[in-house]
Amino acid sequence: MRQDSLEPLTFWAAMQRAQLGEKVALTLSSWFFCGLLPGVPGTFGTLGAILPAILIHILPLSPRGVVVAAIIGIAVATSSKTSELLNKNDPPEVVIDEVAGYLLATFALPLSTGILALSFVVFRVFDILKPFPIRQVERRVRGGLGIVLDDLLAGLYTLAIVGGIVFFL
Repeated sequence: MRQDSLEPLTFWAAMQRAQLGEKVALTLSSWFFCGLLPGVPGTFGTLGAILPAILIHILPLSPRGVVVAAIIGIAVATSSKTSELLNKNDPPEVVIDEVAGYLLATFALPLSTGILALSFVVFRVFDILKPFPIRQVERRVRGGLGIVLDDLLAGLYTLAIVGGIVFFL
């Protein structure tokens, strides 16, 4: 899809004009339209990451890490494409970054309902509050990498905090 004007497009307008590969990027970056749910798209995107977090725990740790790395790569690429298609720097509809961050936060932790729930809450707190250096990274890095990187840092913070709690309990 070629956008001639510099005006931002709505998600659905972009989807209507998009070619197949662009439709795939829009669908993945919105995490199968979780990012279009009203109010708190980042929270809905993180909720949408819980099932994949459970499913990747079927794998041993090393292949699980490969899957998370692949999803991070897909997140960067699709976030970049969607940002370009919508002509917005960090579109709220893009929530695959939350998925990548949450998967990073949980991939090395034991699987339990409590750990998934605690990781969800801690991740959302870090993603919303953006403690140092998350906010600085978000402001300085542009494109798909910038969209995803702050959520990866929130995921690493979450992994450290929840991992520490698991270790000491």
